[in-house]
Amino acid sequence: MVLPFKCPFCGGYYCVKHRLPENHECPELWKAWLPRREIEPRVRIEEPIKPSWAPYLPPSEGRLLWFSFKEIGHLLAGTLLVMAVGISIILTAFFPFSPHRWRLDILLSSALVFASIFILHELSHKAVAQYYGMWAEFRLNMMGVLITLLSIFLPIKLISPGSVMVVGEADRSVVGKSALAGPLTNIVLSLIFMFWALILHSSSAIIGAVFSPWIALFNLIPFGMLDGAKVLWWNWRIWAVSFSVSLLLTVLVLLIF
Repeated sequence: MVLPFKCPFCGGYYCVKHRLPENHECPELWKAWLPRREIEPRVRIEEPIKPSWAPYLPPSEGRLLWFSFKEIGHLLAGTLLVMAVGISIILTAFFPFSPHRWRLDILLSSALVFASIFILHELSHKAVAQYYGMWAEFRLNMMGVLITLLSIFLPIKLISPGSVMVVGEADRSVVGKSALAGPLTNIVLSLIFMFWALILHSSSAIIGAVFSPWIALFNLIPFGMLDGAKVLWWNWRIWAVSFSVSLLLTVLVLLIF
């Protein structure tokens, strides 16, 4: 019969009844009364241990916007999916382009505007997280891909094929700032698109002005894994201001255009 318990002091194997050193007359029982630091060997760690759930630790020099080949692949796949959503506006009653919705330049500009809204949103998350020394890479996720695919055929457009995964030690401030970076980028883009549309009456600008604040508003909903939940956890005043601004812009552009 194999005895399952090994004594940490004498090295012998014993049954459950005699597994403790005081129950098998252990000759090394005296070690049990010493402080643990005197009986355990000291181990010197030369390098930090990499977590099994992260491919590598963030670079110590603090470089911004560094990418892995895997991340580039996920970004390209997500961008193509988002561009398909941009083209799908021809299936909706998007009134500014009803007479010309099949024009190639409108389809192409819509796809590029949606791609820019998506890419700049995710890169903003990534840049802020890496600025604070964390590992940050974009990854597709099944739920986000399904939501984005459904948006191709629905009148409401949501582009969220994935998210920036962040690994590292961070407090509420760092988490909140990293989360706010994406919606804040969309708010700034919506203002740029709005002025562009008012001055030049560009179809591309109108598409960006309409959808960019909507994407910011959706992401700032304080629920689940959305950016709004993290911003609210950090600072409710900042969340309230950013949510109100995105809501105001969403309503404003619909009234103007």
